Amino acid sequence: MNVLVIGANGQVGRKIVAALAASEHDAVAMVRKEEQIEHLQELGASKVVLGDLEKDFSSAFDDVDAVIFAAGSGGSTGADKTLTIDLWGSVKAARYAEEKGIKRFVQLSSMGSDNPDAGGEEMKPYLVAKRAADEILLTTGLDYTIVRPGALTNEDKGGKIEIAANGFSSIGDRSIPRADVADLLVQSLDQPNTYNKIFEVLQGDNTIEEELRAL
Repeated sequence: MNVLVIGANGQVGRKIVAALAASEHDAVAMVRKEEQIEHLQELGASKVVLGDLEKDFSSAFDDVDAVIFAAGSGGSTGADKTLTIDLWGSVKAARYAEEKGIKRFVQLSSMGSDNPDAGGEEMKPYLVAKRAADEILLTTGLDYTIVRPGALTNEDKGGKIEIAANGFSSIGDRSIPRADVADLLVQSLDQPNTYNKIFEVLQGDNTIEEELRAL
């Protein structure tokens, strides 16, 4: 499949592109700036397209079979960018996918978006945006999968995770490497039992394949 990666130049996005390059799929990396193109090509993107989430980026969906939405405004921006990128960017991406007849849509969300009020005032706008984006995705006709990881780290890929279909009762200081999240998103593409499901994920004791198969 040709898989459009939205947010391809982000910390998780770059790892998604690399994971797709190592799979049977082809990565179509969407970036905002021309100077980002070469690096994404080096990571293995078969195609790099320009697109701005705050504008019309529907042309990025041409000749695409599936979408991974992994975009985020980042911690250095304000609530305005969180709304236009994390929320409205996701909504537009889902609409473009429907318009182009693309059924498969995998969305990177966040643990804590099930209850934004419990996440603290600093995180609340981000968690509200993620929750709203997830809720709107549920109303589409897309074959969606929504993945909500816990705290992200830059540790090396471990390959062992734990999925909680109904959320974790407690997480302590557990986290998950971005590389494992990227592999999970890519492996979810071909797993029909992940369609129309939302789940949380942290480091664990089982392989990604085992945890996905048990959903």
